[in-house]
Amino acid sequence: MNDKPCRVSIVIKALNEERRIARAIETALAAVRQVGGEVILADSCSTDATIAIASRYPIKIVRLKNPGERCCGVGPQLGYQYAEGEFVYILDGDMEMLEGFLDRAVLFMDRHPDVAGVGGRVIEQNTQSLEYIARTERGSEHMAPGEVDRLDMGGLYRRAAVEQSGYFSNRNLHSYEEFDLAIRLRVRGWKLWRLPLPAVNHYGHDTPHYRLLMRRWQSRYICGLGELLRAAIGQPHLPLALAGLRELRIYLAILAWLALLVLLLASPVVMENKLIIAVPLALAPFAFMLVRKRSLSKAVYSVASWLLNGFGLLRGLLRPQRPPRTPIAASCVAYPEQ
Repeated sequence: MNDKPCRVSIVIKALNEERRIARAIETALAAVRQVGGEVILADSCSTDATIAIASRYPIKIVRLKNPGERCCGVGPQLGYQYAEGEFVYILDGDMEMLEGFLDRAVLFMDRHPDVAGVGGRVIEQNTQSLEYIARTERGSEHMAPGEVDRLDMGGLYRRAAVEQSGYFSNRNLHSYEEFDLAIRLRVRGWKLWRLPLPAVNHYGHDTPHYRLLMRRWQSRYICGLGELLRAAIGQPHLPLALAGLRELRIYLAILAWLALLVLLLASPVVMENKLIIAVPLALAPFAFMLVRKRSLSKAVYSVASWLLNGFGLLRGLLRPQRPPRTPIAASCVAYPEQ
């Protein structure tokens, strides 16, 4: 057994990632070799060859016991339960770590003890989906170098800061788990930073965009915003949550628009008069987005996405939650000596 302190734990969260998992593990092992540490695969009951492929490598493999608990918040917390590192890096199973980032990130953290987390540039390899195009068009301040309010798409976190925040990742969240961690850290005075260095390649999904929306409804991914808000009620980080969720206003607005349209159609007003108001009202968001996007397909997709996410917001708000500090039941598939 090696008594040398573990510097960095890289947690790879995965579900059916047989196509990419080998590269994720290989690049993670190469990165951690430069700083000292370990690689942990946190698997959410994959049904493909993910575990078989991962078992070829000298890494810890832990597997969620109950498939019904699958969600974005479970994977990071599951891996964190077995992590020993002074710092913890969260990596998706469809990512590759890029050479030179991790050692620079650790050095930055050593020099800035008030920083809880550090990320880098995310190099998107799938740039064809409407979702990616929409995200690029609207921009994301938190993906730019400098101090940021969250570390979406992974980052390196200081264990001491995470322990202050209570837990690494909220096991109840089907999305927004990184934003949740960020606001719990920031409300305690910690800073987050994004370095102007390439950190990972991200391959993402190649699912057609409308099919992806339906998959996210079925998996409850779009419930994450409502779940986040439910968990934040009564907590000191609630104001940070409300201030940082620009999309919340959009989803509430689209729900109000739909409710107004339904009330109008259900009113006792003469049908001809209803239609005079209802038709322009029904077309308004599509027309607004058509002017903004200059593309009918993008406009229709935007409104459809807003509607589904609006219903997901309500669904998440109503969903009961478990205490996030409760340990996640798991089995150890591999636990090599350090």
